[in-house]
Amino acid sequence: MTDTVTDPDATPTAPDGHGLRVGTAPDSWGVWFPEHPSQVPWPRFLDEVQQAGYHWIELGPYGYLPTDPHQLEDELARRELKLSAGTVFTGFHKGDDQWQRAWDQALAVAGLASTLGAEHLVVIPDLWRSDATSEVLEARTLTDDQWAKLGAGHDKLGKALLEEFGVKQQFHTHADSHVGTHQETERFLAETDARYTNLCLDTGHFAYYGGDSVRLVEQHPDRIGYLHLKQVDSDLRFTVLKNDVPFGDAVAQGVMVEPPKGVPELAPVLEAVSRIDPEIFAIVEQDMFPVESIDLPLGIATRTREHIMSCSPRSRLV
Repeated sequence: MTDTVTDPDATPTAPDGHGLRVGTAPDSWGVWFPEHPSQVPWPRFLDEVQQAGYHWIELGPYGYLPTDPHQLEDELARRELKLSAGTVFTGFHKGDDQWQRAWDQALAVAGLASTLGAEHLVVIPDLWRSDATSEVLEARTLTDDQWAKLGAGHDKLGKALLEEFGVKQQFHTHADSHVGTHQETERFLAETDARYTNLCLDTGHFAYYGGDSVRLVEQHPDRIGYLHLKQVDSDLRFTVLKNDVPFGDAVAQGVMVEPPKGVPELAPVLEAVSRIDPEIFAIVEQDMFPVESIDLPLGIATRTREHIMSCSPRSRLV
């Protein structure tokens, strides 16, 4: 077991009160967009997060949850929920004109998230292939000049986020983006400054291209600032990669699976990260858009929380 409480209704904590802070996100309820007819309504999402036993959540796509800080604060508080991070999307490799687009998002998302106490902003790079339409939007690889622009843009954003909001930028490597493989992640780290840009290590996206999360943590312990916990179907991933299936379609086929049915094994990742920083957020994010039924996510989220809390004594929910 991961805690020493005897009350079955008590909230699990690590033995000394320290530990990776486990939470969840709208993504685990199949939410990818601010509005979509197949998505669960936000009040139900918040209710079910509480029912599933979590206390930390991410903001999700801006506009899905209420954007009025007072309303959102009240909705979270009455369910005993807190905010760990917001999310924005950037395309700095495309040129200097991308700065305003990124900063406009940051003003809205980081402004709201930081008001509610969040200290992180998860930053996802633009995809070379659309996850909504499967359209190929640009080349799959970056030139040296584009890599330089990508790194400089993220450092500028990270510095501005710290100075303006006290928020840390956590870059999210992503399937069908220019930063997905181990080598691409290494290149990104080499192009950026650890003072301003670190990683949201998404275990599922990294494993999608064969990445070893524990190896990455051990090689770059000072660059891991945040975790997204998910697993990928170890057989289906090779099928979708061989057949060049777009990531959005791969998700619809079930390439991201409920733990512990996929890879990587989460216990070694949790242990490796807890050794470098026992306070890092470990947010469950199971890509599952669109959900077959809006009744599906609650059970998966509950079982996933139980599995993660059984994986490591260095995990907690509050």
